[in-house]
Amino acid sequence: MEKWDNRFMELTETVGSWASCLRRKVGAIIVLDKRVMATGYNGAPTGIASCIERGKCLRIEKGIASGTHAELCYAAHAEQNAIIQAAKHGVSIDGATLYCTHQPCVICAKMIINSGIKRVVYKEGYPDEFSMELFREAGTEIVKLEEEK
Repeated sequence: MEKWDNRFMELTETVGSWASCLRRKVGAIIVLDKRVMATGYNGAPTGIASCIERGKCLRIEKGIASGTHAELCYAAHAEQNAIIQAAKHGVSIDGATLYCTHQPCVICAKMIINSGIKRVVYKEGYPDEFSMELFREAGTEIVKLEEEK
């Protein structure tokens, strides 16, 4: 599966480049049977000005540390947006793999678990050990994709 994991991670990084966040570019794609079912990147909800449009980041402005107070941000996370996109378009993601440029936070972990996603592949770490505990308890397979040598 490693060859496919690398291919899908490349696509995930491309999707992440579309993010409207000034602080971090995060991409997510949901794959089932080697087919992309949904994509997401971190960005403001429809009709809400993004940080790029505002020219400032609320989290930077308020000195909010990474991995804390996720609710104090204009953007929805990439994983959330991918799951929402699938739901909005009536696409089943039960049993799927979620690829994400960064380890999911605890809020996203709960959504991932409840959506039926069985495997999460990520590249970059994130300071949220509780999310990893939830994945382990739920039996979600977690794979940290290592850099190709």
